[in-house]
Amino acid sequence: MNRTPRLRHVNPAGGFTLVEVLVALTIVALGLAALMTTIAGAARTSGYLREKTLAEWIAMNRITQVRLGLQTSGESQDKGQLRYAGRDWHYDTRYFNTSINSMRRVVVRVWAGKPDAKGNPLAEAIGFVGTQIAPPGSSDLYDWTTGAVPLGATQTGAAGNTTPIQNAQPITGSGTKSGP
Repeated sequence: MNRTPRLRHVNPAGGFTLVEVLVALTIVALGLAALMTTIAGAARTSGYLREKTLAEWIAMNRITQVRLGLQTSGESQDKGQLRYAGRDWHYDTRYFNTSINSMRRVVVRVWAGKPDAKGNPLAEAIGFVGTQIAPPGSSDLYDWTTGAVPLGATQTGAAGNTTPIQNAQPITGSGTKSGP
């Protein structure tokens, strides 16, 4: 049998061929592109969460200002703008009546930027403001459907003494308590 020796291509320098280098570079480039996309998305999300957190703080601060009476509450709404954490912000505070005459619902919405900026608010906070509707510790006496404490209702203090509730009113209907 006549065997002819097979020729082998041997690279005398022991390096990579051009095709191998191009394939490796393509794989590395695709991996880096995917990594950069992920990092950019994480950075965008981090920035959005920072803005949302600041907007929530502004909304809660605004509700606190209304509750403390530091800012007068408008008839149905008031708007304002401020500079906070190195940015411009604007808010819209709205006031709504509730079924309890002495209480109002306060809704604050906050946007980033100047007041002419449109879009969805970054944050919305809801709170309530008003006067005391019943003495502390008498919530079981309060009729939440009519907004009154029944006549003759009393409150037991910490020392065990019983005192009449000052703003008691006549209540008609069922489901009310007339004492402890």
